[in-house]
Amino acid sequence: MHPAGSVIIFTVASGLGFGLLTWLGLGFPNVFGWEAFFYYAAGFVLAGGGLLASTFHLGNPQRFLKAFSQWRSSWLSREGCLSVLAMAVLGLFAIGSIFFNVGWQPLGYIGAFLAILTILATSMIYAQLKTVPRWNHWTTPILFLLLSLGGGALLAFQILAGLLLLCLAGGVQLLAWRLGDRRFQQSGTDIGTATGLGSRGKVRAFEPPHTGNNYLLKEMVHIVGRKHALKLRVISFSTMILMPIGLLIISSAIPVVFVALILHMVGTFVQRWLFFAEAEHVVGLYYGKR
Repeated sequence: MHPAGSVIIFTVASGLGFGLLTWLGLGFPNVFGWEAFFYYAAGFVLAGGGLLASTFHLGNPQRFLKAFSQWRSSWLSREGCLSVLAMAVLGLFAIGSIFFNVGWQPLGYIGAFLAILTILATSMIYAQLKTVPRWNHWTTPILFLLLSLGGGALLAFQILAGLLLLCLAGGVQLLAWRLGDRRFQQSGTDIGTATGLGSRGKVRAFEPPHTGNNYLLKEMVHIVGRKHALKLRVISFSTMILMPIGLLIISSAIPVVFVALILHMVGTFVQRWLFFAEAEHVVGLYYGKR
């Protein structure tokens, strides 16, 4: 799949934002006044900015409101509705903490639950696609959730929780790569099943459907070299998981946590680029791209 910058920014930024808002809703840290303002501002800017970035990948961004109308069948629409509900509830919770120095904790718990559902809905936009076997697996929503809550824990300075979540995310990421590399082959989909001609014998592409480029090739078919993918996996895993864990084990001082957070964010951007670049859509079979 084509790794569009707007979608990468959307998934990383909104994930971190809703991860932070989840911790704040649960009361970690339990902050009030100006301190609460800066925490909530960071959470809403990341979550809202990520959602705004996602609209730039729409064919007609000015019609984004229509995306909220298909919640019965579309995970993208559900994600939009849940994100608005989560930010509305947590916005009320933030008002109490910032302006009245009180924690309306029931609102916080509800908001945190909605934020988690939003993260899961975002992941299901990709995990429910049977046409992309690498994504169509239980590791996709689990990894989205662990990275969001792990990064959010670093933003909320919840060091122990961040360490545990990053360790779990690292394990799931390695498993996702290992299983994902075999998912397309194990799906049983090939050019024979794609064209419906497999029963007649071995099928191969004689010529592409057309000589020029088109939307499907631009958006659904992206080829990344195996050597480059391996290097990027090493960079991603090192900066997203290993380096932050090492720094947090050494010290929990604010500057160290800040550096660990920056490294984690950089690694997550690389990981999310690979998430899209390595995903093979079955439509590529028609063009002899596999």
